[in-house]
Amino acid sequence: MWLTEKFGLAVPVVGAPMANVSGGKLTAAISAAGGLGMLGAGSAVTAEWIRTEGAIAAAGGAPYGIGLMAWSVADHPEHLEAVLELKPALVSLSFGDYRPYVGRLQDAGIVVATQAGTVADAREAVRAGVDAIVVRGAEAGGHGRNAVATLPLLQAILDLTDLPVLAGGGISGPRGLAAVLAAGAVGGWIGTAFLTCVEAQTKEPVRRAVIEADETDTVYGTVFDAASRAGWPDEFGGRALRNAYFDTWAGREQELKSDDAGHAEYVEGTKAADPARTSIYAGQGVGALTGQPTAAEVVAGFATYRDYLRAALNDGSK
Repeated sequence: MWLTEKFGLAVPVVGAPMANVSGGKLTAAISAAGGLGMLGAGSAVTAEWIRTEGAIAAAGGAPYGIGLMAWSVADHPEHLEAVLELKPALVSLSFGDYRPYVGRLQDAGIVVATQAGTVADAREAVRAGVDAIVVRGAEAGGHGRNAVATLPLLQAILDLTDLPVLAGGGISGPRGLAAVLAAGAVGGWIGTAFLTCVEAQTKEPVRRAVIEADETDTVYGTVFDAASRAGWPDEFGGRALRNAYFDTWAGREQELKSDDAGHAEYVEGTKAADPARTSIYAGQGVGALTGQPTAAEVVAGFATYRDYLRAALNDGSK
């Protein structure tokens, strides 16, 4: 399988890059456990943060990756320079015009992936010359499109291209991983399942909210982006836990963009890690989270995907 062979992995799992969640510690832990950890470099971090956390991720000697947003790199070219210095095994570059950066990363010996939320996104990725495509279904947590669910999108993109394809969105455990591998994906792009890991940067009140949530508790929209004023393009909303702040401002996003009191409330809520007033990005697989495992325990759980594939081939008997 391309993913495991390319990066020497024991389990075909990539830890999705999540800002404010996957720092160097979680990234290193996923990689040490046999998956591929990814550093989530959000738009608010400094180039020095990327270098420092990247060094932590690399310290164990296992391959790791870094996730960047194309719209943010345009404003922060120093982020790309820091990544080029680190030379991680994989860079995910999505959301915006990533084409100018693909060649530079590949010239440095870095594998380049991008996330696709539609077949049109995937066609653009093929034209841009990326090395791999991440199918990001609407079920997925965090930012992306809300256009197509993971399974129909995965099938369509696998029919479109011979590039390695990973699947992200709703893969909460080994059953989901077995399903996308059986369809032809080379691995799972897993975010939500790592949210409450002990190595994650997730703050304690947020951890509790995530553990208490079920699969119907997420919403998709741009409310939190309007509140944060970070610069996210409106075409990429985010899936997060529904809360009082979202309900207050849903349908009033344009108003929120210039409402200083609403912005201040969000900023204060984020600083306090108040689940009622901050964004908690999570996918529809959030209902499967029941505790605070180690990253190694999560990866080990995903490793049992073989049992489900074997059972499917043997008419249901493991």
